Amino acid sequence: MTEIHAVLKNQRAFFNSGQTKEISFRIKQLGLLKHAVVQNENKILKALYQDLGKSPYEAYLTEVGIVREEIGHIAGKVRAWARPKRVRTPFYHLPAVSHIYPEPYGLALIISPWNYPFQLAVAPLAAAIAAGNCAIMKPSEFSPYTSQAIADLVESIFDPAYITVVTGGVEVSTALLAENFNYIFFTGSPGVGKIVMAAAAAHLTPVTLELGGKSPCIVEPDANLGVAARRIVSGKFINTGQTCIAPDYLLVHQSIKEPLVDRMIQCIEQFYGVPPMNSPNYPKIVNRHHFDRLMSLTKGARIMYGGESDLARLTISPTLLDVSDMPLPVMREEIFGPILPVLEYGELREAINVVSSHPNPLALYLFSENRQTVDRVLKQISFGGGCINDTLIHLATPYMPFGGVGGSGMGGYHGKFGFDTFSHHKSVIQKSTRVDFPFRYPAFYNYMKLLKTILR
Repeated sequence: MTEIHAVLKNQRAFFNSGQTKEISFRIKQLGLLKHAVVQNENKILKALYQDLGKSPYEAYLTEVGIVREEIGHIAGKVRAWARPKRVRTPFYHLPAVSHIYPEPYGLALIISPWNYPFQLAVAPLAAAIAAGNCAIMKPSEFSPYTSQAIADLVESIFDPAYITVVTGGVEVSTALLAENFNYIFFTGSPGVGKIVMAAAAAHLTPVTLELGGKSPCIVEPDANLGVAARRIVSGKFINTGQTCIAPDYLLVHQSIKEPLVDRMIQCIEQFYGVPPMNSPNYPKIVNRHHFDRLMSLTKGARIMYGGESDLARLTISPTLLDVSDMPLPVMREEIFGPILPVLEYGELREAINVVSSHPNPLALYLFSENRQTVDRVLKQISFGGGCINDTLIHLATPYMPFGGVGGSGMGGYHGKFGFDTFSHHKSVIQKSTRVDFPFRYPAFYNYMKLLKTILR
């Protein structure tokens, strides 16, 4: 606790020095961060393999590469984003000019999860740096090798009074949340998100919560089944399903259920071999607790494919479940693993009702070639973001915000949206003193008719 107090005190002094408000300073720090990621690439990839069994290809695709791209995009745009923006002024305020000034909040706390431990720590950090903040990072204790790699990387390039990493378990997170930060950015489960928000409320600290939920995937009869199968399997089983926006359950029209499942099984074996969980490209479950939780979710459901597991290696085979009874455990909570329940429906209305029976999902995926079907689903279901005829890829763009709604989170980031998340947008009207209308002052009742003409 004493150490955390000291870090916050030093960071507040650093922020108050004004260094982080200089755009050239921010761009330089982003350059240092990207260079450090490049220089430490092998160390990061090794850590991701040790924590999650990710192959070098998957680790680079979903963690290192996407972070390099994000940092580069932000560094190239931050000067334009940080400029004061002139906006229109209502005629009744004239003569005057109006501007919006993006300014940093101050001290940001970034709490990141274990499933994408590098990407989900460093991408928010880049946004916080671009906006001019100091930051304390708290990576997950369940991915210790990657957490240490992040700590070593940050320590090698940044003054701890500017950016620092604090490692440890729940007690460290609790101590950090007791402090008075200017912004908190949390990625994790809805349950822990409630704890974070409650702690933030004590200091009236604004928060971004990147949570999760049961993200559905709907497949209509007119879908391209070959493409749908490949993209569903890829999106579901990358990182062994330990992805917050992975398809959590499949809603497939009854007329195409069997051919779609057959094609998905072919894709699983094409991607990972037979048996799939022996593939060097197939990651492991993060720890014993989550392994046991996942195995318990298969109870009571008919296994259409997979179901094998190896406790010694913490691996569970890609598994497809035939689910017709909604109260089953697998349909009560976010799965976050390589288990995909398959439900069939007869009419699109039934699928929409199933999705609507759960809290707003973080993601939704729809496979259909019908524009009316697409419009109907988009209008009737609220969700954080998603794809039509694909999965996951809406995360990997700096031109759209990524985030949840309702139970799946609040706020968004990536690209300019990340810069905006870590910035307060200060509104300022600069008024001329050459003209001073009398109707705005006491005795205004004499100008009621004029006032009603102006404000109508």
